[in-house]
Amino acid sequence: MKAVILAGGLGTRLSEETEIRPKPMVEVGGKPVLWHIMNIYSAYGVNEFIIAAGYKAEFIKEYFLNFYALNNDITVDLTKGETIIHNGNKLNWRIHVVDTGLNTQTGGRLKKLKKWLGKEEAFMFTYGDGVADIDVKTLMEFHRAHGKLATVTIVRAPARFGRIGLEGDQIRDFYEKPEAAEGWINGGFFILNPKVIDYIEDDETIWERSPIEKLALDGELMGYRHYGFWSCMDTLKEKNLLEELWRGGKAPWKVW
Repeated sequence: MKAVILAGGLGTRLSEETEIRPKPMVEVGGKPVLWHIMNIYSAYGVNEFIIAAGYKAEFIKEYFLNFYALNNDITVDLTKGETIIHNGNKLNWRIHVVDTGLNTQTGGRLKKLKKWLGKEEAFMFTYGDGVADIDVKTLMEFHRAHGKLATVTIVRAPARFGRIGLEGDQIRDFYEKPEAAEGWINGGFFILNPKVIDYIEDDETIWERSPIEKLALDGELMGYRHYGFWSCMDTLKEKNLLEELWRGGKAPWKVW
């Protein structure tokens, strides 16, 4: 199973960090939060990633092009013009970094990945700024059991996020960031059938609006309740919290 990670937005609410790099490349514990998300998936055997890049996509490409040099000891012999990367821990990852455009909306980015996803196999889909101690294996089992087109992981969070209306596990209503809201919210970590791409119109389509709302109305969207740790990294305050947890050896999302 492949995992699609949205990594192309401007990250304006974290402008202290994102003026010089895309938000998924902002570091927690000396590693990009993107690396943390990929490790969550990899811990459960998901090792092929499609990174939907956009804003400052070159930072993401450069990071993975130089991944082993950045994460291992190196010897640079200037007299011979040779560089030796000393073997360290090798990762069983296959990574596709796809430039999906600077101003493309979240749904549009997913639609641009259609040719990378195939027509049959379900895939993971999440945001490049959210971490959780989610059991991906159990999430997969939940998705396979209900047989619908889409599963969204739902979590508890403050009222500034949108509200989800539930009837059992069936999503009946999906409200994106209303004035006041409580209860379950969209925590990312979706599993999607490739047919959901037909719900996306064009580059301007926001995934969290018409596509998800239509999936809910069609009875094709199910909610997987995650009761454990979840946090996005929308603001400097949230970034600092994640940093504090990591440095204190208390990062719940470190499931690897």
